[in-house]
Amino acid sequence: MDSLTHIVFGAALGEAVLGKKIGKKAMLLGAAANTLPDLDVFLVLGDPIREITLHRGISHSLVFPFVAAPLLAWLAGKYFKDQVGFKTWTAFFFTLIITHPLLDCLTTYGTQLLLPFSDYRVSLNSLFIIDFIFTIPLIVAVIACLVIKADNPMRSKWNSAGLLISFTYVLLSLGIKVNVSKVFTQALEAKGIKTEHQMTGVTPFNILLWYTVAEVDSGYFIGDYSILDADKTVNYAFVKRNEELIANVKNQYAIDRLIWFSNGYYSVEKVGTETRFFTLKFGTTGFDLNKPLSSSVPFYYSLTQKPDGSVAVKSISGFDNLHLKEALTLLYKRMMGNKNAFDKVDGK
Repeated sequence: MDSLTHIVFGAALGEAVLGKKIGKKAMLLGAAANTLPDLDVFLVLGDPIREITLHRGISHSLVFPFVAAPLLAWLAGKYFKDQVGFKTWTAFFFTLIITHPLLDCLTTYGTQLLLPFSDYRVSLNSLFIIDFIFTIPLIVAVIACLVIKADNPMRSKWNSAGLLISFTYVLLSLGIKVNVSKVFTQALEAKGIKTEHQMTGVTPFNILLWYTVAEVDSGYFIGDYSILDADKTVNYAFVKRNEELIANVKNQYAIDRLIWFSNGYYSVEKVGTETRFFTLKFGTTGFDLNKPLSSSVPFYYSLTQKPDGSVAVKSISGFDNLHLKEALTLLYKRMMGNKNAFDKVDGK
């Protein structure tokens, strides 16, 4: 999730766990503790391979809270003296830290929960990294708790309401995903497409419109479905994997990391002398198969092979060229059930 969401979620949860004992300081400490795992971003600046490998790595694992919580509890006990005991402080920080990666697991980016034992990326793909409907109730709750006096019982009610609404939204997103995944599977079967692997993800800022990436031998069928669609038919665009374009790379580490980060859902294309690697697990919109895939994907990795056979990787963002108003308008139309909003090319 985004930083603002972690801050307000941590503040609200901190208030719920320890607010009655230490007052509004619980919100500040909760916000800081829930943000703590994201300090790993300072380890990866300027290196796209380190970024995808180390970010949401060990600091987002289930092991990290067991190490960090007692240390923070000891520091809090020294600074705040005897307001609460060591065990209470430990439970507080453990709860605030472990909920950070659990929230991140809801997104498509993926979180390495099982490090150092496994680098498997856990991703439920049920919430976009920024979701205002999840975050706004928490913002309202935190503002209410800051404004209302500490001894007023309404603080607890506002805070509990914000957490409950956001938690209910998470459960709703997971339930919708299960049903939408069935729609995608049935639509593929109706077209006679036998897929080896398939994923379902949510589009930006909502839980109405979803996409699927279904793997076959030579590539992927990508389609979308809104729960407001009039019927359960799905139009698909087919994207070739083109793995042969990276078959001769001698230094496989960078390529392996990109494929690992993509959960195996990727495409490669050659544009002039540039080799482009696309992570398809984040979905695409507005396909025009007569144009490079970069016209439909917001970012990609540019691969440059060096004389020694190794490869240099550079992350390329297309957001600078994005017409935001137009993109959001098309997204809204598709969310509301307009199947032609993205003008997908049916590949089957």
